[in-house]
Amino acid sequence: MKAILIARVSTEEQREAGNSLPAQVARLERYCHSKNFSIMRSFSFDESAYTNQRNEFDQIIDFIIGCKEKIAVCCDKVDRLSRNIFDKRISVLYQKALQDELELHFVSDNQIINGSISATEKFQFGISLGLAKYYSDAISDNVKRAIEQKLRNGEWVGRAPYGYKYIKTDEEKNIIADDYKALIVRKAFDLYGSGVYSMESLCKKLKGDHGIVWSKGFLHTVLSNPFYHGVMLCKGKLYPHRYSPIISQQTFDAVQNVKNSFKKQQYKLVGRPYIYRGMIRCADCGLAITPEKHKGYVYYHCTQYNGRHGAKWLREEAITLQIEAILKQLRMSQEILTQTIDTLSELHKNKIEFHNAQFDQCTREQGTLTKMLDNLYLDKLKGRITESDYDRFYQTLRSQIGEITLRLEQLQEAEDNYYITSKYLLDLSCRAYELFVGSEVEEKRKIIKLILSNLVLKDENLVYDVHKPFDLILECSDRKLWCA
Repeated sequence: MKAILIARVSTEEQREAGNSLPAQVARLERYCHSKNFSIMRSFSFDESAYTNQRNEFDQIIDFIIGCKEKIAVCCDKVDRLSRNIFDKRISVLYQKALQDELELHFVSDNQIINGSISATEKFQFGISLGLAKYYSDAISDNVKRAIEQKLRNGEWVGRAPYGYKYIKTDEEKNIIADDYKALIVRKAFDLYGSGVYSMESLCKKLKGDHGIVWSKGFLHTVLSNPFYHGVMLCKGKLYPHRYSPIISQQTFDAVQNVKNSFKKQQYKLVGRPYIYRGMIRCADCGLAITPEKHKGYVYYHCTQYNGRHGAKWLREEAITLQIEAILKQLRMSQEILTQTIDTLSELHKNKIEFHNAQFDQCTREQGTLTKMLDNLYLDKLKGRITESDYDRFYQTLRSQIGEITLRLEQLQEAEDNYYITSKYLLDLSCRAYELFVGSEVEEKRKIIKLILSNLVLKDENLVYDVHKPFDLILECSDRKLWCA
């Protein structure tokens, strides 16, 4: 009888010398020689027998079915043929063996499947297939439990996200922030969170400023990944991780809000270079003022979708003149600016004592919770608490530690930026007009959103609110409160 040999390994088994492809082939050849089988063809391949998609095995099945004479299909063990009792390919071979169209020989298992086997032998074959599947299922369960435990311990189990990198030590592998890429990620969040960039325009800016080529899909993936503020997302579940965050949770939440707001806009309008697109509403009906381009000029008007009310069309230049007039009023003299900055500096010194007290309190609370987390793990190892209780207490403690870490970051940020931010805002108010005139569309929108809100067009006049502290500067400028 002619025979074909089938030798298979899966990735995790390639290290097993005793079950390697050459070892299997050697055993099968000795077996065929003892049975006086002439070897028709030998197949050796690396493929999992647990999944449904088995391209190489399908080619072997086609070859077997295409044989016109009865052959012996020889494998080392049943699990070399399949680890899935529901695999239809095995059913085809099994039925052909029972019909004496071929024979299945499993050398190491000492099993032969043909048309003359007894009920006991059929049962043994079914048991062998079941044990093969159980072995794979058990390995899968162990891997899943190990991954779940790593996630609960705050360890990431996949590739490091963009902005991070792996470092290897003698003891373990760790993830740290990549200095340059982390800055890119932080800038991407800050720029998109400002609300003046679409995905497309932000990709262009990153390419122009840093030479980084990102697709809109990759940018969306980065901006949607909570890993950057300290949380891992794995199969729909969130786990706090132990690595250094790149951004704060407030920044991440702000970006998600901007993304959700873009989804509400019509796609055909998003990304067009209109300065006031989506920023102004009609005073009569509350609908958004729509930009349209006619004969080289951009006009803004109400669509009057809810009923005509005599809305007028206004050129973009007319709105720009009104915005520039507002920004001009934010100017203050250099003497007043210097005096205000000096006063803020003195106030900042008075806040240091309160800041230090808050920082010390948060640090103590963080240390206490970390110690409780360590004790909780010891209780689990010694069997004092159940697995479910450990998971529940662990998530609670990790959540509290995350909140305190966030408070510490906010205190540190406030300490670092109080004086600098105040000086920046005062300087911006004095230079807002010059910056607005000399900026591109995205920067103009950013300046407007930073200073003004609730822009409404009533007839041909712009009505608005002013953000703090620019409202106070504008009020003082109108009333000349800081003049001699």
